[in-house]
Amino acid sequence: MILENKLGITNAVELARAEEKISKTKALQLFTSGFLENLNAGTFHSLSEIHRYLFEDIYEFAGKLRTVNIAKGNFRFVPLMYLEAALKNIEAMPQSNFDEIIEKYVEMNIAHPFREGNGRSTRIWLDLILKKELNLVVDWSCIDKENYLLAMERSPVKDVEIKVLLKQGLTDKVNDQSVYIKGIDASYHYEGYTIYKTENLGDDQL
Repeated sequence: MILENKLGITNAVELARAEEKISKTKALQLFTSGFLENLNAGTFHSLSEIHRYLFEDIYEFAGKLRTVNIAKGNFRFVPLMYLEAALKNIEAMPQSNFDEIIEKYVEMNIAHPFREGNGRSTRIWLDLILKKELNLVVDWSCIDKENYLLAMERSPVKDVEIKVLLKQGLTDKVNDQSVYIKGIDASYHYEGYTIYKTENLGDDQL
């Protein structure tokens, strides 16, 4: 299924290419403009603002909560009926040390609040928290993409693996543009979401 987009693209490959090009350009603007410095790290509002900034030229839903239930393989992200409550709980989670920050990151991934672009916006959100609380960020060039995706898939059950992986990539180069932009690489994010229905939701909500 091709997501409806402002670009009028109806080919999945073409849309993916355009999306990555545009979101990377916007991510650079996000970094150089100082926009991130004005956000309250760790809040859902800050994440939605990041998502809106990255994808507002592509999707109408940029920065807005998804209106469908989505799954990746056999894993279902937080159902719509619980999404807002889950986000409030995540926002209230502590973030004073590395373990707490990664636990918060894992929970936000499970929530998957947007229809598309969760991985890229949430990685910037993660670095924003790490920078504020620990004066560190993740050097994504040091993180193997396959290991990262596998660790993230397993993190809802056991988060030790993703903690070890990301800790190895920590750097104090918090203002290095090349370190920052690597996290926007589209190959780090999940693809192939499916929409599913629940008995509690009508077709008009999906």
